[in-house]
Amino acid sequence: MPTPMLHAFPDALPLARALHQQLGWPLAEVALHHFPDGESRLRVAASPGGAAVLLRSLHDPNAKLVEVLLAADALRRAGATRLTLVAPYLGYMRQDAVFEPGEALSQRAIGSLLGVAFECVLCVEAHLHRVKTLAEVFPCRAESLPAAPVLAAWLRGEGAPLLVGPDEESEPWLRDLAGRSGLAWCVGAKRRRGDRDVEVTLPPLARGVERALLVDDIVSSGATFAAAARALRAAGVTRVEALVVHAIFAPGALETLHTAGVSQVVSTDTIPHATNRISVAPLLAAALAEAA
Repeated sequence: MPTPMLHAFPDALPLARALHQQLGWPLAEVALHHFPDGESRLRVAASPGGAAVLLRSLHDPNAKLVEVLLAADALRRAGATRLTLVAPYLGYMRQDAVFEPGEALSQRAIGSLLGVAFECVLCVEAHLHRVKTLAEVFPCRAESLPAAPVLAAWLRGEGAPLLVGPDEESEPWLRDLAGRSGLAWCVGAKRRRGDRDVEVTLPPLARGVERALLVDDIVSSGATFAAAARALRAAGVTRVEALVVHAIFAPGALETLHTAGVSQVVSTDTIPHATNRISVAPLLAAALAEAA
């Protein structure tokens, strides 16, 4: 079977190079040009082998989705007969129901668009709630890869902090991470009064807990982590850190965390950010090698 070819947008090149090193597949950059009116023109390398992988994380999705769809069309015209989208962070997954009359079902709308353009979609830790798997969302093969294996590998060099999930939604995958790493864990209860107005209540902590690691899949405003950090400090924890899969980090989020007493923030490279310390390349490389 011919070797698949990796195609990466400029903002995805660091992760794409890591995949290139692990898989040995050829890598080409998507050439991107923006016209003064905001439209995009792009050019891709030929994919004579038939199988092509397009890499781009879909944070800031409104600016990126059209270009991803254009790239899919260009790759088809350049010889690709089977397309895989690797979107380490997959946006628009939170709106999985119509909560108020007149709203769009955003998750299904985006899933339909991408599912028609690609034969396979891979991401890491999709932000799913009522919908449990991407198979319910996409008309093509779609898989959300768990981040726990690479997080647990990183944790093995970090001593024995208490793992803390800020709310009930974090419990299933926090339990998985604790099981892989052998660390104690607990989950708080969150009460949200507004986008940046959050209260977190923690269960009673064991005596002598000095270091806690807040863990979640996404941090955006930082309000939830900040509330959890304040609760941990009030409970006597002297060192509070944070571990996050997707570093969305809206403007001011890191300052919010530091002000609340978070001394260190570590993230994976699903979204390029200064806090990146953990690479998801091993997860993606294994999934791509299996799918090839």
